[in-house]
Order: sequence, then C-alpha cells, then structure tokens
Amino acid sequence: MAESTELEAIASTLSTKVKSKDRKYHLETFKKCFIGSEAVDILVKEGFSASRSEAVELGKELLKEGLIKHVTNDNDFEDKKLFYRFAMLEPSRGYAVTKESWAQFAKSKQSFSGDISSDRAMDEEVSPLDEHNIKLLDLVKPKKWVDPEPLKKYHLVVIGAGAGGLISAIQSAGLGGKVALIEKHLLGGDCLNVGCVPSKALIRCARAAKEVMNAESFGIEIEGKVKVNFGKVMERMRRLRARIAPTDSAKRFTGLGVNIFQGHARFTSKSSVEVNGKTLNFSKCIIATGARAYVPPVDGLKDTPYLTNASIFNLTELPEVFGVIGSGPIGVEMAQAFARFGSRVILFDRREKILPREDPDAAKIVQSALVEDGIELRMNSAIHRVNYDSEKSKFVITFTQNDGEEETLELDQLLVSAGRAPNVENLDLEKAGVEYKTKGFRGLVVKDTLQTTNPKIYGVGDVCLSYQFTHMADFSAQIAFRNAMFPTSGKVSKLLVPWCTYTSPEVAHVGAYEKELDEKGIEYEVWTASLEHNDRAILEGTEDGFVKLISKAGTDTIIGATIVGENAGDMISEVSVAMRSNMGLKALSSVIHPYPTEADAIRIAAGSFNKTRLTPGTKKLLRTIISIAN
Repeated sequence: MAESTELEAIASTLSTKVKSKDRKYHLETFKKCFIGSEAVDILVKEGFSASRSEAVELGKELLKEGLIKHVTNDNDFEDKKLFYRFAMLEPSRGYAVTKESWAQFAKSKQSFSGDISSDRAMDEEVSPLDEHNIKLLDLVKPKKWVDPEPLKKYHLVVIGAGAGGLISAIQSAGLGGKVALIEKHLLGGDCLNVGCVPSKALIRCARAAKEVMNAESFGIEIEGKVKVNFGKVMERMRRLRARIAPTDSAKRFTGLGVNIFQGHARFTSKSSVEVNGKTLNFSKCIIATGARAYVPPVDGLKDTPYLTNASIFNLTELPEVFGVIGSGPIGVEMAQAFARFGSRVILFDRREKILPREDPDAAKIVQSALVEDGIELRMNSAIHRVNYDSEKSKFVITFTQNDGEEETLELDQLLVSAGRAPNVENLDLEKAGVEYKTKGFRGLVVKDTLQTTNPKIYGVGDVCLSYQFTHMADFSAQIAFRNAMFPTSGKVSKLLVPWCTYTSPEVAHVGAYEKELDEKGIEYEVWTASLEHNDRAILEGTEDGFVKLISKAGTDTIIGATIVGENAGDMISEVSVAMRSNMGLKALSSVIHPYPTEADAIRIAAGSFNKTRLTPGTKKLLRTIISIAN
C-alpha cells in the first residue's frame, strides 16, 4: 500500500494526463470528471502499475484516500466507463495546509491540548506526541486547517464528528446534499480516540498477559519471569488507533463531499450556527455532540488530576496502585485490564454489586473474575474526600464502607468512571429553541423520531439517548437523517439494540431483562444453557458463563437474552438476528452449529423450550409409535 504523500503525487500526475471534462449520463451532466478505464490506461502507461488489475487496486487506494471520488459515491474504482472526479478540482470543502504537521509541533511540545472551553485541558490532551499520535492528529485534527467559505445555505449542518455525526454527514453527501460538519476537537469522537478503539486494544493485551500467566495450566512452561512492558502496550494501542484513523479523517470526508469546519459551534437563530466567525445557514441540523465523563460531587475531587476515559490512554507508566470510582462497563473493563498488567487495583462503588444494569447472574460471574484477578472491591462505599499530594504524586482518598469507620488510601492514579454527561453546554441552544436538561434525565429533549423542540433540528447518539453506544449513535443517525430530510417518521424505539461489556468473560445482552418484565407485570419463561456443559468451553478453559434466553410466557417468541462468555459479544448477534427476523425458539433450536463451538449453547438453550412441550400423553404416544415401528 502506498503512503499518503506518494498517493498525492500519483493523483497530481494523473490529473495532468487524464482528460477531465463535463460528461453526460442519461439526462444528468457531471462536471469535470474522467473515465475510470482511461485512468487505468495512464496508470499503466506511466509505470505506476505493472498491469490493469494493479492499476485498479491503486485507483481504489486513491479513492479511499479521498483524492478521487465517484461522481455519485456509488462505486469503488473500476476499469469501466464510470465517472470519477479529482478532489483537487472541486470547490474547497476545507483543507489542511500540507506544510504544517504535528511533527514540527512535537519538536518543542510533548503533548497537544485542544482549546475547546473544557473544564480541564488534560481531558482534551493527546500525549505523547510520538509518530503514532502525530499520524493520528494529522488525520483527525490537522495542525493548520483552512475552513471553506460557507455556502449560502446548507441542506444539513452537523455539529459533532463522532460516530453519529460522521454517519449523518456521509449520508447527506452521498445523496449529493450540501452538508457542513463542525468539530471542535478530534474527528472520530470518543470511539476512535478515547473509547472503543483504544480500550479494546488494551483489553486484548491484558488478555494476552493473563494467558501467559496461566500458560502452565495448558502444559506450557516458561522459564524466567514474565513481565508486562506497559510502555509497549500503550505504544501498540497508539499504533493501531492511528492505523484505523484514516476512516474518520478530514481528507476522507472532504473527498466525499463534506464541508468541514474545525471550531466551536454556537446557534445564532433557529436556522443558523456560527463557527470561527462564519455563519452557516441550514434547512436542517443534527446535533451529535456526544457525552463526557460525569464527575461526582466529591469534596476535593475536581481539584485533583484524576483520569477519565479521555485521559487514561495518555498514560505511559503503569501505576503501582490504581483506583477506580464506578463499577459500570468502563470501570470494570479498565480495572481488570490494569490488574492483569500488574497494578494493585481498588474499585469503589456505592452499590452492592458491579454492573448494576446487567443480569444479576451475569454480574456475579464477572465479579468473581475480578476478584480472581486480584481486584480489591470496595462496594457499598461512600467517598468523602479526594486530595492530591503533589510532592509525593499521590491521590489520598477518604471513604467509609458498609457505614463503617472512615478509611484512607493512597493511590498513584485515579480513574473516574461514574457515568456520562451529555454535551449540551455552550451551544446557545436557547437561541435555537432547543430544550435540554442537565438534571435527572440529562441531554437534549427529543421525540421518538429524534426531533427536538425545534422542528428543523434533530439529536443523535449520546447527547440525547440513554443507550450510549457507538452502534446506537450510528443507527440513530440513520433514523434522524431520514426523518430530517424526507417525509418519514422512523422511531428510535423500534431499534433492537444489543450491547456488550468487554470484561473477561464478556457480558452481552439484547432485548428485555427479567427485572424489567417483573416491574411491568409481563409473564415470561427463561431458558438457560451453562457453558459448564459446553465441550468447546471446557476445552478452552472458559466454562464460566451461560446463555439465557427469555420468551413470552406460553410462546416461543424471544424477548430478551443475556450471554456470558469469552466471546459473548460475537455470540449475541445470532440472537439479535433471530429476534429481528421473528425467529422463535423452535426455529433457533434447529439451527446447526459447527462442533465444537460455544455458540452451540444458544441452540441448546432454545431446545429447552421444545422439551417442556412434551406432555406425558405426547411422550406415551411417541413411545407407542417407536415400539410399533420396531
């Protein structure tokens, strides 16, 4: 694969050799475009490719890099009479000054911190400025970005370039819409930069560490001491994050037809926003500003350099004593990872059990796994004060547990993972007539169609929904875009949303929980298969888990499921497909799975339904038929 600078040079040369002109297809005229097969001729002739097939692959790289694009964004690059256009020949949608790179900045600075009116600069910091973070920043926060001149009016303005914002913008651009995307920090949002991507990179390394530590149980003898090199663990994370970043890059999205503005957006009316002193008028707007870590009102906490998900991935040294406030998904995932890396981990929560939202049986298994990994659980804790001793570089946390006597502990690092707070401040939403709340249910007030109190403005993702997942932001953006731009009324409540907590073992869920059904007075039945009896799980040594299917009482209609296992996040999709396609337990029990697989436990759990339908009379009849037949 060619480097970005090499691809730019190829595109520049190609633009001088291939004929770009206005071309007609049916009744539509496409401005300044060239033909794919003619570009292939030149790529081979100029020696950029040895064959036509290689030239096609090179063309695909140019398209992926955003240097060329299909005129309607419907096709990849092909050796056919398809129309393509050079990004350099299109009106500016914003661009990075190529001579300005974060590499120059890194010579005098160790980190970058965005100026985005944050309460804490460290929450916007990207550190260290090594080759991987420089690559990341050059892609998602170019050092010197030149905003485009605003169009007279946009079909759609999107505020926030996380998963929901990017999906909203690309849908509009793909249909030829005039769309502007505003981001004040990093394109890609939390998921790419400080969420899903970096956390799963760390979790994979932690799993590898655990496997090595347990190697002897598999007959593998390791001579000498096993050591986790935390610096290399974090370097791997930064390298892989930068590798994934081009998908969310400014270059890619401008190449797809999106006008990108880097700055802070504020509404100036019900149909306009201002960014960097420029006014953008819109027909419709989507707010996708996401959420940030909620910081509980603990005495002294805000005056300390605590970590959140936004800053933990900047660490380069493993803390000897690592404290975590909150036992939700982020808290338990990071607690387990750092324990496996070798930290002494202390987890605080005011509740009795971890993962309070999850199935109690599932949470119990994960809690046992955390204890096995050496995590000290301080449940039923009330934290009274947090101080920071700058001379010793230590956090001092004062708390009581089970209403007992006050205790004090010293920590090297403290992660706050006590929930999420939607980003609704500093947008001047009042000027747009958009209602929002900062207490109780927090975030934008939206209808089931995701429309706000301003009919022209919609919300997507974490800023307005209780399901705060990347995939939920994605699918809510699809609904909001269709409802905003077309006469449709899709409802977010119709989505079937699975999710997963990536501990070891993982906990995945879709649909209703038993406790929800009990509260609503809905009758149901539960069908369970333990991984203790699953041959693959036994062979893998991962038999702590189960598959639990919930059906409407007296029917085989599946209304919920929880899976606990090392690959629960992958397994839950089978149940999601079954529920989405109205496949009942009977049909699910007839699905043949390869042997041996942990997923076969889904079939076994579903098959439990069939066994209960064999009444004594039916059993007697079947025995009679067998005896007669034989």
